[in-house]
Parts: sequence; C-alpha cells; structure tokens
Amino acid sequence: MKPLLSAKLLQTLAPWRNAPAWHVAFSGGLDSTVLLHLLASLANIPPLRAVHVHHGLQTAADAWPGHCQRVCEGLNVPLRVVRVQVQPGASLERAARDARYLAFAEVTGAGEVLLTGQHRDDQAETLLFRLLRGAGVRGLAAMPAHRALAQGHLVRPLLDVTRVELEAYAQAHHLQWIEDPSNADPRFSRNYLRHRVFPVLAQRWPQVVSSLARTAEHLEQAQGLLDELAAMDLQRADQPSLFPWLPLRSLAITPLRELSDARQRNALRHWLAPLTRLPDSDHWAGWYSMRDAKDDAQPRWRLADGELHRSGERIWWLPSTWSEFSDASVSWPHPQKPLELPGNGQLKLIGEAPEGPLEIRYRQGGEIIEVPGRGRRDLKRLFNECGMPGFVRGRLPLLYRGERLLAVPTLAGLWAGTPNDWQLHWLPQTCDQGLS
Repeated sequence: MKPLLSAKLLQTLAPWRNAPAWHVAFSGGLDSTVLLHLLASLANIPPLRAVHVHHGLQTAADAWPGHCQRVCEGLNVPLRVVRVQVQPGASLERAARDARYLAFAEVTGAGEVLLTGQHRDDQAETLLFRLLRGAGVRGLAAMPAHRALAQGHLVRPLLDVTRVELEAYAQAHHLQWIEDPSNADPRFSRNYLRHRVFPVLAQRWPQVVSSLARTAEHLEQAQGLLDELAAMDLQRADQPSLFPWLPLRSLAITPLRELSDARQRNALRHWLAPLTRLPDSDHWAGWYSMRDAKDDAQPRWRLADGELHRSGERIWWLPSTWSEFSDASVSWPHPQKPLELPGNGQLKLIGEAPEGPLEIRYRQGGEIIEVPGRGRRDLKRLFNECGMPGFVRGRLPLLYRGERLLAVPTLAGLWAGTPNDWQLHWLPQTCDQGLS
C-alpha cells in the first residue's frame, strides 16, 4: 500500500518538486494525517511544514493543536498553529472554510505549495452537493487538483485516492488521528450526504463514488473549453477605450452583442470572475436590461462587489471602492507641489502655475469654462461632445480661482493652447498612467 501511494503522490507532485517549501494543511484528521505521514517518508522534496488552523468552534478542538504537535514531533516536521475568528453568517461551514483558506493564503509564500488532503470521496460528495444546489458547469467541475493561492499554489494530491485506501494505509501504519464530532452531525449538508445518502446509493450502484468523481473530471474539461471560448470572445471585445487614463476595466459592447445570449453570459462570467462574486441565473436580467438600453441612457448593473456601467458602446467595471472619495473642496496653497486628493488620486500643475489662491472643487452643475478660440462653453456640453462617461464626471477635479473655473484635466487636450500655457495633470486613484 505504501509504495503504491508514495509513487502516486510523487508523480502527482512532480511539477512542484522545485518549490521553495511545501505546507500541509494538517487538521489532525484521517486524510491530512495520512498525507503528512506519506510526505514525511519521501526523500529529495522541498522543506516540509505543517499548518493547523484552530477555529475554536467547539470545546473538543482545544485539544487538537496538542495532538498535531505530537504527531509532527514524531515525524520531525515543524508545525505552525494559526488561530482564526470565524465570522457569523448563514452557513457556518462556509464561514469556517473562508477563515481557514484565508489563513492558508497568509502562510503560503511566493512559489510555495499548500497541500490539502481531499480525496476521491470528497470530490464525489462535492459534485452531488453542488448539483443539488443548482450549480453550473464551473461549480459541478468540483475541486480542481491545483489552483493559485496567494502568491503560491494550492494542490490536492489525493483526489485519485479513495477514503477506503486512506483508512487501510492508516491502519497498516498504526496512525492515530482525530475524529471531529461535528463530522457525524447530519444537520450539516455534507455529513447528511456522506452518512445518509451515499450508503443508499452505494447499495444500488457500488461504483457511485468513482462514477461521480469521473463525471467531475469530464465537467472540468468542459469548463476548460468554455474558458477557451470566453477568452476568444473577450479578445474581440477588449478594444482600446477613448479614455486610457481611466484605471478601470472595460469592454466594447458591440462584439458582445454579436454573440448568442449563452456566449455573452459565458464571456462575462469569465471576465467578472476575478472582480466579483458571480450572479446567479435569476440576476442576469440586469445584463440584458443594460445591454438593450437606449444609446443615450447610462444604465448600471449592480453586482456583489461593484457595478457594471454602460456609457455609449462600452461597459465599465466600477469596484465598490470607486465611489469612496471625498468631494469636499480642497485648497491648493503650493501648486508647485503635487496635491493629494482624498480618495481621488493626485493632481499636478505642469508649467508656471496661474496666480492667485487656487482651489479644487467638484461638479455641482451649470459650470462654464473659457475655451481658447471658442469662447465660454458649458462644461456639460463639452463632456457630451467627447463622450465622457457619466460615472467619472463627478470625480473630475476642477481648478478654480475664486469663482472662475480655470481648468478641467480631461479637457485640456481638446483645444489649442498658447506657448506659455500650463497644464493640469490628474493621476486617478490606483492608476499608473496620468492625463494631461
């Protein structure tokens, strides 16, 4: 049993043999105990460490760090115990998982690998659990064998190993592990599936675990194809905007309109995935309303972590932090020095600054500015002429001397200046490219 599992483990972990370190997520349970024991017996591997996350959710858990410490001392593996606070919420399971993986991300350095003990039975349970919740293809692909984690990698090297194999290994090597009392509580959905549903299914279909795990692999391949299709569709929509200085992600909407509704959703899911929690099926009506709005409308689609705005023939992603800035007036007593705008980036004057006390204000409506060669012009009309997105107009820093509007950074390049002109230069928040 040991040579077979060791060989399988080495083959699975071959791509990460040169990592700076391997960390084992060590709960003290059967799965992670077998994984740690197997790894500790291998030669010529990166430095091996164990990480135990203590949630403090039950009294019995207080004894687990001591057990893990004794196991690690016996295997000569350093152990780090991380205590976390689980945020209350609708799902205790999910809250504990979120806290656990946040701790794992903190201990995994650049290029390092975190190894977890999920196995084939876990994969089958995850597939059935998500199927009952109505998950799509990405969710039904269940747990990937590896993915990014912070600056390193999360790897699940036992997904091809069954719980029966792990139990046989543990008994053969006289390993001791923790039995979490909560794992027997059928009030938790996964426990209900494990103890009540799978035994019944296995009576009729003995290969149910292997079959479901294989289905998860097929769905993972299908999701890979959907990702490739999304990348192709997004490449056509990823056209340069008229406002490259805006530190916001955006897409041209016309190439998206040419796709079927299903391909639109697939492309947008792929694009939004790193930005926000994805909407469920019932919330995609917001996308269609925004897509089909009239040309002069500026619709928005609110999502969990921000909003999609449409301006003309383009959609823009605005994170929830975009609106977190102060629109209070700011005096600029030393215009020869850059001015930090609260929550709104930095402002610079290039050239010899105009005389008089200067002040930065934000739009109130009805502003008029002198345009060389064109006379006095309404600021709103100038914005409309250049197609300035509505969501950015209220953030533009306006330079005043007294009650006279002297300059708007985004409009400075729209008219010719004199040889002695100065320029107002705005570097928006989180943007690495300024604008004159």
